This record gives sequence, structure tokens and C-alpha cells, in this order.
Amino acid sequence: MALFTSLAALSPAAAQSSPGETATAAIFDRLLESPPALRLFLKAMPKGGDLHNHLGGTPYAEDYLRWAAEGDMCVDETGTHVVPPPCPADRKVKRLGERAPFAFTRLVDALSTRGVQQGVGANDASGHTQFFSSFERFGTTGAEAEAGSMTVARQVAAGDRVAYLELIHNPAALISATLGMADTPLGVDGLAAFHERVMKDARPIIDRAMAELDRNEAAARKTLACDGTAPDPGCGVAVRYLAWGWRDLPPAQAFASLILAFALADRDPRYVGVNIVQPEDWVIALRDYDLHMAMIRFLAERHPRVHRSLHAGELALGLVPPAALRDHIRKALDAGAERIGHGTAIAFEDDALATMQRMSRQGVAVEVNLSSNAVILGVKGDAHPLRLYRRVGVPTALSSDDQGILRTDMTHEFMRAAREQGMRYADLKQMARASLQYAFIEGPGLWEPGHPGTMVAPCALALSDPKCRVFAKSSPKAALQIELEDEFRKFEDITVPTLRDLVGN
Repeated sequence: MALFTSLAALSPAAAQSSPGETATAAIFDRLLESPPALRLFLKAMPKGGDLHNHLGGTPYAEDYLRWAAEGDMCVDETGTHVVPPPCPADRKVKRLGERAPFAFTRLVDALSTRGVQQGVGANDASGHTQFFSSFERFGTTGAEAEAGSMTVARQVAAGDRVAYLELIHNPAALISATLGMADTPLGVDGLAAFHERVMKDARPIIDRAMAELDRNEAAARKTLACDGTAPDPGCGVAVRYLAWGWRDLPPAQAFASLILAFALADRDPRYVGVNIVQPEDWVIALRDYDLHMAMIRFLAERHPRVHRSLHAGELALGLVPPAALRDHIRKALDAGAERIGHGTAIAFEDDALATMQRMSRQGVAVEVNLSSNAVILGVKGDAHPLRLYRRVGVPTALSSDDQGILRTDMTHEFMRAAREQGMRYADLKQMARASLQYAFIEGPGLWEPGHPGTMVAPCALALSDPKCRVFAKSSPKAALQIELEDEFRKFEDITVPTLRDLVGN
């Protein structure tokens, strides 16, 4: 095969072009030099799904601090951590927000990467350190935080024209059970026996996790008035979850977290897959990488219905020794990854081209997190591999990662793709389509596997064909994709003409 494949050959947008799309692409090109005008255009553009979204990192610091104030929480003596009461009145979160705006601003900077991104404290902490340390500073921000996060995630998605979310989320029952496991020695030879012991006690843990999710989803739906006469637009966003395991815990606890994640995803249909989280460059994560992949292979054999999207290659030259950059993405594929989260270090892997060609053949998509990679890894602009992946035919989808911590949203990710990565309108449209085609939501997709731009037989004549609508009723994935195509038609034929004044003469 040719070394690189043209983007046009890969683009379903090109294959399905229409006069409306052609005119839309021309307006897009003229808006590229005006970020505010381009933002208006992209804000209105349908974006498909967000496949890499950590629920705990989705709310902004201000959201968490609102919940903390409602829970009568406090700020510690350093002014950078939320802590439980009691505390003096002047350290109440509520009082801080109302009467000490500069202290409140400092706290927001501590709970996000806002300050580092604007150069505040950049000499004291890297974006990587600031990002990961932000989470531990939230503390316990009140009983409403988890349901509140689900509410915020839906509202932000709806406002950003995102129709589907895969939220990376573990109920507290899984977290407490994992951290309560004894730290005992564990290697590959002991996985089967350890798995059997954990599974004996797993059912009540999964019961509690499912009940917890029931309560939080019900609370979010109530806040959004989803069952009322005037539901919030967030009610229309389809949501599924990915359970996760820890990669920076001792082996027994790490394996226990993965066992419970797979068990939950296998039992609760709201969970469509699993992932593995925590910094890939931390000591245990690097030391035990092969062991973690063995754990995932072991569990995948016992839970064949559970999909796997694995953080892999979230690394950069200088962050870790060169040896750590050589094979993480390939090993994640060997462990059965169906999608790769980040994949930023692909160019540093041994035989990287063969790995990308394999991803292209097997339809393994990359969840691309441009702001995250820029802030945490310092990888942006020409150094980012998005264009490289696309040249080799690897499916790509833009995603947000932790949009609240990073102070971003999906429209901004599309902005970065356009202005920093040279993506044209057809490219962005293709990635929006890919986000649903490679989502783990149940049912076959609208596009023929391996042939983006070619619709499956029931929809080959027209999306309005009765056969196509019957097909959509049997496949939640196809239904979302057909809705996306309808939204693109409205955007190109109705919305974009109203934006012509943005172009000027």
C-alpha cells in the first residue's frame, strides 16, 4: 500500500458532498483568520460524540465550588484545597466567593490549569503537575457533586452540539472497594486465582455501584426536568459510561480495580466498556505496564462483550526516558484495545508505521485531545500527530478529556483542529461522523465497516427510506448517526446561510 493516503480519499464528507456542503466549506475557509467568527460557526456545527470525557474533570472549578458552598465546605490554610468543616468563617467556601474575590480566583487556579495556561505559576509547576494535582485539591465537595457532574456534562454537551457522551466514570462503590483491597504480591501467574477470590465478593459491590448510578442519574434528570413539560436540552444527549481501572496502584489493587470495572460493564448495559486511567508516566504505571496489559487480556477473554478503550501513548519526549516511548500503543493493541486514548507518542514507537497501518486495517480509532496534549505534555501544533494518523488512514475523533480542569469545550477543540492542525470543514465533519461510528453504543453503524462514506444497504438509497428508519429503530448507534446527518443538512442548508455576514466582502 502507499505510504500515505490522501485525506480526500478517506473522507465520507467528500464522498457525500452536496451543494450545501461545498458552500459551507467555502465560508469556513474564509473564517479561518477570524477566531471569533470561526467560533460562531463551529459553535453551531453538529459534533457527534465525545468519546474521551472524564466525568470528574468535566465540571469547571466554579461548579465544584458552588457545590462545596452548598455543603458548607471550607478552604484549607493554604487557600488551595477544599476541606470538610469546621473552619473559621473567613475560610468558608461560600464566604470566600462572596467577600474575597482574589482568594477565590487563586482557588480556581489551584483547581484547574487556568493559571498555568495564562503563565501564572508556570515556573512553579508544569502543566502536567498542575493538571493531575488539581483533582486531589477538590476534596469532598458535597453530596451533590456526582449528580451535579452528570447534569453539567449533559448541559455543556447540548450547548456544544454534542449528541452523545461516553463518560469515564466509576461509582464510589468501586473506588472504595478497590482502595480497601490488601496490597499483596501479584504477578501474571497469580491472575486466575486472584480473579476468583475477588469475584466471590464482587456481586454486592456491583449491586451498590448500580444503585448509586440509579440515584445520581435520577437526580440529574430531576434537575434537568427531563420528565417535565420544558426539559433542559441536556436531556436529549445520549449517555453511556466507561468503567475504569487504576494504573498507579500496587498490582493487587490495580487488578482488583480492573476486575470490578469489567464486571460492572458486563452486567450494567449503561456501561459500554472499560478504560485504564492515571498518568502513564508515573513510576508504577511504567514499571507494571506489561502486567497491566496482561490483566486486560485476561479479563477480555472472560468478558468478551466488554469493549476496551485504553489510554496509551500519553507521553512525550523528555517526560520519560526514550525506552518508555517505544511500544505502549502497540502493546495496548495487543491487549485488545478497540480505541486508543491520546496516542500522542506514536512517532516515537518502534515500527510506528506498521502500528498505524494495523490501526487503519482494524478500525482502531484515536481519541484526540488537543488541549489536553498541549497543556499536560506540551505537544501541540506541528508536533501533534493528528495529521500523521489521518495520512495513514487511522480513524480519528476529537474529544475533550477533562474539559473543566482544562478550561476548554468541544467547540474549542474543533477550533484548535482547524487553526493549529489545518483541518478543513470536510475533515471536521469526518471526525464528527467517526466519533459515532467508533462509539461503543450498541448496534451496527450507518457506514459500511472499512468504507467510510458508503452507507449500509438499508440506507443506501436515502436516509428517509422506510428501510433505513426501521434499521435505525433496531440500532441506537445508527439512530444517532442518522440524526447527525439530519443535523448536518440543517446546519449547511439553513444555519450557515444566516452566517454569511461573518464573511464580509
